[in-house]
Amino acid sequence: MRRKVTNRNIVRKDHLYQSEKISKFINYIMKRGQKETARKIVYSALDIVKEKTKVENPIEVLDMALKNTGPLTEVRSRRVGGANYQIPREVRPERRSFLSMKWIIESARNAKGKPMADRLAEEIILASKNEGKAVKKREDTHKMAEANKAFAHFAW
Repeated sequence: MRRKVTNRNIVRKDHLYQSEKISKFINYIMKRGQKETARKIVYSALDIVKEKTKVENPIEVLDMALKNTGPLTEVRSRRVGGANYQIPREVRPERRSFLSMKWIIESARNAKGKPMADRLAEEIILASKNEGKAVKKREDTHKMAEANKAFAHFAW
């Protein structure tokens, strides 16, 4: 079993919504240290979400999207007796939120033809409705874990 990590980085809350989740999201979007660009993308995407869904607080839509895309189980590779097995494991809450943010951002980046803020807003709205590429990725991960359930006894 892993030792508990004591020195986790504490993320400051973002200045507009006072949310640590948004701050993490900005950090995951950021490329090459351009945090201000990432902030503009996230804030404009949240404004677009607010307009399109006509919700008072776009963070609720983002929370719903993160909840809908976060996997409960995933497969981890393990070598047993000369063979590699895909063993289904439960996902820790921190990793679940990381994976859901990563999948939403990844599917927004892979869509082409629009500005990043529009693509991100679209993916957040789709994920909050349980649709879109990020939700499909979660379902594929669950299917893989379900298919390899026979190897669950190798998890220790």
